Amino acid sequence: MTLDLGALDRVLEVDPVSLAARIQAGVLGPSLNEQLAERELTLRHFPQSFEYSTLGGWIATRAGGHFATVWTHIDDLVESVRAITPVGEWESRRLPGSGAGPSPDRMLIGSEGIFGVITEAWVRVHARPSFKLSAGVSFDSFAAGTEAVRELSQAGLHPANCRLLDPIEAEVTGAGPPGKALLVLGFESAHHPVDEPMRISLDVARDHGGEAGDVKGAGDRSGATGSWRDAFLAAPYLRDTFVACGVLSDTFETAITWDRFEGFHSTVIETARAAVAEVCDAPAEGEGSPKVSCRFTHVYPDGPAPYFTILAPARRGGEVEQWDEIKAAVSEAVIDGGGTITHHHAVGRDHRPWYDRQRPDRFADALRAAKLAVDPAGILNPGVLIDPAT
Repeated sequence: MTLDLGALDRVLEVDPVSLAARIQAGVLGPSLNEQLAERELTLRHFPQSFEYSTLGGWIATRAGGHFATVWTHIDDLVESVRAITPVGEWESRRLPGSGAGPSPDRMLIGSEGIFGVITEAWVRVHARPSFKLSAGVSFDSFAAGTEAVRELSQAGLHPANCRLLDPIEAEVTGAGPPGKALLVLGFESAHHPVDEPMRISLDVARDHGGEAGDVKGAGDRSGATGSWRDAFLAAPYLRDTFVACGVLSDTFETAITWDRFEGFHSTVIETARAAVAEVCDAPAEGEGSPKVSCRFTHVYPDGPAPYFTILAPARRGGEVEQWDEIKAAVSEAVIDGGGTITHHHAVGRDHRPWYDRQRPDRFADALRAAKLAVDPAGILNPGVLIDPAT
């Protein structure tokens, strides 16, 4: 049975003093944004699924948004959550922060529906930005760009966008010059000009061999940054079209600390190339070989979130089986290399076998006990995250 929360689609209350809003969980991203825009506010959370996903879905899946630093996940924006469980209501106290034991909100964030149905939440909102700048910076290699991004992420500059595309990713999206890695860099603010942090960031990039393009203002979507943005927004709608055209296209994402990234990146890329070439019966190198690319979607002071994309010839009638084999091979490499099985796409059923290996066993026991307390019959999304206690 599926529950449709589409009627719970309103911004119920806005606290302009604390900059927070009480919003129903069934509201779709565009409607949420429009309702807040009437008050010159924004949630500032734009996952790639923004058009067809809801606030409740973002909370339940612990969704990552579009912005590359600072408030990257919905966790950072939640003040309190209300849910209905099979044994009653679950609602936390609205607070800016608390040290009172484990957080009841954190237990619902990322719970993927196993504890209850999220019906509304108080979330932190922001004034709509009026100062925006963006620029593209090309590098001779992905490694050089990686060093620049690491310095930027540790410098306290907090760019809104700091996405590094390897040469294949830049070429496929039409965003960068041939053979070059591309850094898509952006800053925004509702309160002050952002020229200075952009200037400092471009100086950092140049110190690592980066060649900066023109700096663009708000609304200017020309050049590298505009090309990348258009490709990024279109990507979720193209996968089925690609398959219909005989092209297998998919992505997988993770996160790893900076000190382990170089070896991790090399291993995952090589594993993906070998798996795709074998499964798709294609040459590993040269013309007609599968494409495996990498970009950073989010960056933190202690590490990046690399996002890998594959493009390969599909075997008619066996597309799902091909995907399963490639997914399994890459997931093994990610977990064996010390990365997370997912950075912002949730666990669900596809990632469950590797999530079981990532989490501590005692934590799984605690989750089962919590589920037994609020869902004793085990009726809510069984088989996701844990197997219910009997």
